[in-house]
Amino acid sequence: MRLTLEARPQPSRLWAYLSPFLALALTMLLGAALFALSGKSPLQGLYAFFWEPIKNAYAWGEIVLKATPLLLIALGLGLCFRSNVWNIGAEGQFVLGAIAGGWVALQAGPNTGGWIVPLILLAGCAGGMLWAGIVALLRDRFNTNEILVSLMLVYVAVQLLNYLVYGPWKDPAGYNFPRTPSFEAVTQLPRLMAGSRANAGLWIALLAGLLMWLFLFRTKAGFAQQVGGLAPAAAHYAGFSARRALWTALLTSGALAGLAGALEAIGPVGQLNPHIPVGYGFTAIIVAFVGRLHPFGMVFSAVLLSMFVIGGEVSQSQLGLPKSLSSMFQGLLLFCLLACDTLINYRVRLKPRPLAAPAQALNPAPAVSAAQPPAPSPTKGTP
Repeated sequence: MRLTLEARPQPSRLWAYLSPFLALALTMLLGAALFALSGKSPLQGLYAFFWEPIKNAYAWGEIVLKATPLLLIALGLGLCFRSNVWNIGAEGQFVLGAIAGGWVALQAGPNTGGWIVPLILLAGCAGGMLWAGIVALLRDRFNTNEILVSLMLVYVAVQLLNYLVYGPWKDPAGYNFPRTPSFEAVTQLPRLMAGSRANAGLWIALLAGLLMWLFLFRTKAGFAQQVGGLAPAAAHYAGFSARRALWTALLTSGALAGLAGALEAIGPVGQLNPHIPVGYGFTAIIVAFVGRLHPFGMVFSAVLLSMFVIGGEVSQSQLGLPKSLSSMFQGLLLFCLLACDTLINYRVRLKPRPLAAPAQALNPAPAVSAAQPPAPSPTKGTP
């Protein structure tokens, strides 16, 4: 018997929903094997990785804190990927949003009112849009590869941040540490609950998810974005502008990533320092795909990936494992999801192996042609 894949007449809607859960289960099994290979108890490792991040209200607050920027960035990336625009540099747009929002926050003084918070968030959106606009301009005018351009701009953004916190924006009273002065209390977002670091940025991220759903599935412009990604020729025939789709996707993605950066700067960090870029822009790529590029699906995948990030930190502190373990779990989840998605278009069948053919059938005797009779056999007396 052997396992074979048989094409389905049409994609399975059931497996489209079950595939992420099966992928998560496989990820946990592979993770248990990974803990065992590291010399740790698999049960203890899974407990630290999957239970510790959600065991109490404070732990859930930390998940919300990390899920907020992941969700915002993933929403923009989902729009890009649906439009067939491959923005891989959301980390750089996140950093530029933090820089722009941080600059506005630095202008606040003791007598500044709460009106400065919307300005900080708008500045963050503008910073992210500016960085994504460079990608859109180069793609539009010179047909450059947006993957390479957006990715390389990440390193430019990080170096710009380092220049500012090591140079002109460095806190003179900061004991020579590379950081800006701490932002005024008026720039801080309201906390969701006492004793938790989670803030009102969660409501902004959820509102952004709702607006993205309305745009994609309830407006003509959103329909045009998706048609342009799925069938560019059909979009051109229907009169949809490819340039408009490119600019809309990149500027929206940049704005959401920049907004996430501004929320991170005035939220848990409270200043600018070299540790602002923590990889949210890259992790959000996995969030987008695990969430099926759907705004509501990304809400749950953002929570899941936040749990992975915190689980890696807990495993490092309690079990002495490297923090990069969270990145390994993220990669395992993505690969398992890609493998399980095969079940959407194919079904697994157990079929018997074909029997080996007889030797005579494998080497048949040469056939005698009816059109040409065989030569007569030699007889006695034949010269």
